[in-house]
Amino acid sequence: MPAGTLTGSRIRERRVAMGLKQSMLAQTVGISAAYLNLIEHNKRRIAGKLLADIARTLEVDPSALAEGAGAALVGQMRDAAAAFPEAAAEETRAEEFAGRFPGWARLVALQRRRIRHLERVTESLTDRLGHDPHLAASLHELLSTVTAINATSSILVEPGEIEAEWRDRFHRNIHEDSERLADTSRALVSYLEASTEAAQSTGTPQEELEAWLAARDYHLAPLEGETPADPQEVIAGATELTSAAGRSLAEGWAARYRQDATALPLPAFALAARETGCDPAVLAARFGVGMGAVLRRLAALPPDSLDTATGLVICDGSGTLTARKPVDGFPLPRFGAACPLWPLYQALSRPLSPVRAVVEMAGRDAARFVAYAVAEPVGPARFDAPPVFEAVMLILPRPRGAEGAALRVGTSCRICPQADCPARREPSILAEAA
Repeated sequence: MPAGTLTGSRIRERRVAMGLKQSMLAQTVGISAAYLNLIEHNKRRIAGKLLADIARTLEVDPSALAEGAGAALVGQMRDAAAAFPEAAAEETRAEEFAGRFPGWARLVALQRRRIRHLERVTESLTDRLGHDPHLAASLHELLSTVTAINATSSILVEPGEIEAEWRDRFHRNIHEDSERLADTSRALVSYLEASTEAAQSTGTPQEELEAWLAARDYHLAPLEGETPADPQEVIAGATELTSAAGRSLAEGWAARYRQDATALPLPAFALAARETGCDPAVLAARFGVGMGAVLRRLAALPPDSLDTATGLVICDGSGTLTARKPVDGFPLPRFGAACPLWPLYQALSRPLSPVRAVVEMAGRDAARFVAYAVAEPVGPARFDAPPVFEAVMLILPRPRGAEGAALRVGTSCRICPQADCPARREPSILAEAA
């Protein structure tokens, strides 16, 4: 049912909630009960003074009756329905449901956001369980302590007498090991329950760089304009950069950022990006720059410059991810290798040939994205050394329900639910039906 035709349903729901009879409301606003019945069944449109009188009697703003649920809430309802197609929810009646039961609609939307948050946390924790060296060391310490306690206690329960001195020593060992086990367990729980930022930070230079960029939405304003600042001055006061290696990575990133900003000035480039729908090929031709610079620049624009979010992934010639800008719905692994089906790696296998692909993340959400990727040489060409390539991939959300085939990809094999993927390296801990 189209928006704007459910005013009567909202009037009926509000009247019933207030305990008013149809005849009482009709008498108060000066119309017949039969006419009000037609209104409440959406068979007569209502506006103007009559709508205002009814709204005043029902103690509600007229807009709440006329407009009902906002477009954002209806969109969230449809998003929740699309994520669980097996539920067979009537997506076409989302506006009607949200208009009649706004509280329940908000609950569904909140639960959907909660589910997505928990799924992202699960993916992050799974990634860490498989690759985080600090977590592996803590688990090893925990298991070693449990083994020691088990060995000591097994001696105490064996038949036969044990000298008092040895028995006291065994008891002391169990007590000390138990205290160490408790400390290790508390530390492990605290580590797993830490905030997202603290939990994900393991102190590597690359993570320092990513934290510094994330705090600025990957947009370095001082490096923009006709007189950009010096990169070293920009990172001088960065609290996120605590190591010399982290600062070195930041200096390199800032230097290239300034080059991209000089070649692609912010006002002109942002306008061109909106006009072309963020088409990297058109933008590269218009500004006379390489495709990689356009992809990096699109991801570095201020959040309010475009109508869509942007994600970015960069890898070196070995396939190792060297930079990550996450976008909602497209999780990026923090440890280990990424999905080999990403267009990022397709571009790496055929340098200088741009790749465009519609990809769909495996899993319940099945969110779709448009990915643009290209691999370009880094540094000047030399006769006495092999070329060094770097691949860049820009990720743009694609509207849900967009038609056409899509390439199903994952985050990494360990947490990808695709059982029949030809590129799988190891079994997944997830199931397709999970």
